[in-house]
Amino acid sequence: MGRDLASVADGLVGTGISSTVVKGRGIRLICEDGTEYLDAVSGTFNIPLGYDHPAVVNAVSRQLQQLSHLSSSLSGPYADKTLSTLVEIAPDNIDSGWLRDITGSTANECAIKIAQKHEGKSDIVSLHLSHHGQTVFTTSISGNAFRRRSFSGISNPHSIKVPAPYCYRCPYNKTYPGCGLLCVEAIYDHIEFGSSGNVACIIIEPILGNGGNIVPPPGYFEALGKLCEETGMLLIADEVQTGMGRTGEMFACDAMNIPANIITLAKGLGGIGIPVAAVLMESRLNKLEQFEHSFTSGGNLLSLAAADATIDVIREKLFLKKVQQNGRLLETLLQPLQYQYQCVGDVRGVGMMWGVEIVDQDQAPAPEKAKEIIKCAESKYRLILRPSRYGFGNVIKVRPALIASHDDLHEIVDKLSNAINDVDPR
Repeated sequence: MGRDLASVADGLVGTGISSTVVKGRGIRLICEDGTEYLDAVSGTFNIPLGYDHPAVVNAVSRQLQQLSHLSSSLSGPYADKTLSTLVEIAPDNIDSGWLRDITGSTANECAIKIAQKHEGKSDIVSLHLSHHGQTVFTTSISGNAFRRRSFSGISNPHSIKVPAPYCYRCPYNKTYPGCGLLCVEAIYDHIEFGSSGNVACIIIEPILGNGGNIVPPPGYFEALGKLCEETGMLLIADEVQTGMGRTGEMFACDAMNIPANIITLAKGLGGIGIPVAAVLMESRLNKLEQFEHSFTSGGNLLSLAAADATIDVIREKLFLKKVQQNGRLLETLLQPLQYQYQCVGDVRGVGMMWGVEIVDQDQAPAPEKAKEIIKCAESKYRLILRPSRYGFGNVIKVRPALIASHDDLHEIVDKLSNAINDVDPR
């Protein structure tokens, strides 16, 4: 039967859940034996509205009772309605879109196809530590070698990977702001000497989620926008993890002043974990033919119903203001951990998307210790967390659903603190 499931799970999440999960309620999971777990990471970061938000549940149920699927030749009016709403709430320069995906991986592929076709060029710039999907193509452009090592020929010859704006562990051993944003300036040399001379685009995550919750420093995206103008590259913002309110704004592009030409969405767009993805863009770029990017379940009616309901909830008066307030509270609760525990090297994040970097006594990354803390939190305190880089990283992710209450946030951080203290109390 292949590898033992427990050994597969180890390194991804803890292994302390007592029995089969049978129900989700709000931000909690309930097992068949009645045990409850507090989910501090929104499933796989794809349930911003919790597991059972009635608005999304009811919308999907109604659609299922009426019609669950239409071929893309017939579902156009439904997709157009959802796209119209997304464009309405998108950054001002974004006025068109594409709804033929259900996952972030293929949405990112679509975005790159759009850039390559419009520019008539092949090369893609991406960042070290980036994560843009699980398909062969998106694995090849993502910035982690461990995800490619088992597959021969997976590397993309048109992929240029450049250092990430990781200030806590600056790849150039500089200190912000005296660094002069060398992480942007160096991209010019990577293009000049490492590309084919035909660079179509750069794809970035506003916050490098799986790479360690890396938040670029102030001025980074402005400098990157200037670089794109000077080199003729298009800027793709992979908002699969940051989109739909996670940063306190509907889009991280708005929260972080990112001059993106194309934006991809997935994960949070389905509200309660319903798969759906979208590509938003400047209308001048909308040149793909339908046959160039289309999937059987892309833009299906159940996904569109979930997306419509999710957007409606997030657009409700004061919803995002509450997310911003909760984000500030989460920051206030998490920041003291780096002064309380020697093994917490850094705490960083925006809105409801935070990372706690775990280090050894020499401040080097300590991924095994991070996994031990996560396992302790799950087995002893019934708190679900996730590590960075599929367990190869040393950052503990803390990303509760956007509906989490103040009490939920206090409970999450208290339990995390207890787990850290149990594993490494120094």
